[in-house]
Amino acid sequence: MTRFLNARRSARAGAIMSLALAAGVSAHDIKGTKGNAAKPDFDIVHTSITRAGDDLVFSMAVSGKAGASRPTPSGKLAGSSVYSYVWPTSLNSGAIGFEEDQGILAFAVTSHPDFDDTPLYDENGDGDKANDGNLWHSHWVVLVPDESCGKGALKIRDIEEGAKPRLPSTWPGLPILIDSPAYKPDLAGARVVVRVPAAALGDTKDIRFDGVTAGLRINASVHAPLACVADVFDIASGDLSLPGRVMK
Repeated sequence: MTRFLNARRSARAGAIMSLALAAGVSAHDIKGTKGNAAKPDFDIVHTSITRAGDDLVFSMAVSGKAGASRPTPSGKLAGSSVYSYVWPTSLNSGAIGFEEDQGILAFAVTSHPDFDDTPLYDENGDGDKANDGNLWHSHWVVLVPDESCGKGALKIRDIEEGAKPRLPSTWPGLPILIDSPAYKPDLAGARVVVRVPAAALGDTKDIRFDGVTAGLRINASVHAPLACVADVFDIASGDLSLPGRVMK
């Protein structure tokens, strides 16, 4: 009897171990290499998306103080800069209200003092909804390659003149595939954290993701391509392979 019980305990322990290993393979964060970026506040050391109740928590840690650097104001939209903490995902662009299969759907936390692309919200509470671009805020963007931005470079996908694509209700009116939801980012210490309602994204069980810090530039002619990824500061995986999986 003792031998039988021991055998059952051993089998049960083995099954639990197998389940734990399977969970570890299917759900994990990304640990970046410290020192890959010139600025510590863009040097990614950890990236994750975690399920917490009804939300997905997007989190990125850097080796310095998150959000310490912001673009220098130029006084005009044309040629201005955008700094970003970005989570490229495997989600389809249709998940948030764009047309299906438009490119890489990425969640981003950005700052850009020369323009405001959250016209529905007054982030600084001063009664003016059009002067908050310098504050860190959230977007969904669709990224696609465009050689006119540089060899192998990406851009936020432009909306062709005259086109009438399906767009999210919180699209800010710019001629690019960008959404401006009211998901407030929290930048504290070394970490950027944003809570996103999972129900708004449909099936999120098998999401893959990566972490990127980058600088974008608005075209000097304010024309397509409107917003190019001009500088990639760091990539959590090193190769944009989207190795991350959503964790509980």
